[in-house]
Amino acid sequence: MINWLKRIFSGPEPAEEPLPQLEMLRDHLDDLPEIQVPDGYELRSYQPGDDQAWCDIMEGNVGRNWTAELFEQKMSSDPRFSPDALFFALHEELPVASACAWRPSPEEEVVGDVHMVGALDDHRGKGLGHLVNSAVLHKLKEQGFQKAHLKTDDWRLAAINSYLKAGFEPLNTHISHAERWDLILEKISEYEKNR
Repeated sequence: MINWLKRIFSGPEPAEEPLPQLEMLRDHLDDLPEIQVPDGYELRSYQPGDDQAWCDIMEGNVGRNWTAELFEQKMSSDPRFSPDALFFALHEELPVASACAWRPSPEEEVVGDVHMVGALDDHRGKGLGHLVNSAVLHKLKEQGFQKAHLKTDDWRLAAINSYLKAGFEPLNTHISHAERWDLILEKISEYEKNR
C-alpha cells in the first residue's frame, strides 16, 4: 500500500509532513438544499457573546486550544468576517453547531468557502451539519458568489456524505487525493447500502 494511504488511518509519523486536507467543490449555487431546522433546534447568526460557545464547538472538531482571544484573532477581527455569515444551530438557546460563509481572500468574488464546520458530540447525527451548511450556501449565493468550496478530513465520513448530498464533489488538488477519495467514496457507499 502506498505510504500516504497508510497514514490516512494510522496518522503521520512524527518526521513526516502531514497530508493536505481533502477539498470539495460545488460548481454552482443553483438548486441549493432547503434550510430545514430539525425539531428542537433553532438557527441564527452570530451575536456578541457567542465567542466561547463557538470555541467549544470547534474544540477537537477543527483544531484545538480555542480561546475567545484566538476566535478574535482568527475570525472576528479578520476583515473578511461578517457576523451575519457565521451561523449557529441552537438547542435550548445554547449554540451546539456552527459553520461560516467565508471569503478565501479579500479579492475573491467567484468561489466562497464553507468554513469552520463543527457540532458538539451530543448533537451529532441530527442533521445540524446539513442545516448550518445549507445556511452558509444560501449566504454565499446572497453575497454574490457563483461556487462553493470546502476542506475536510478523511475520517469525517458523515460530514463528507452530507456534503455530497448537498451537491459538492471531490476536488483533486494533491497527488494523494484521487486514491483517498476512492477509498472514502467506497466506505460511504457501503454505509449507505447497510442503512
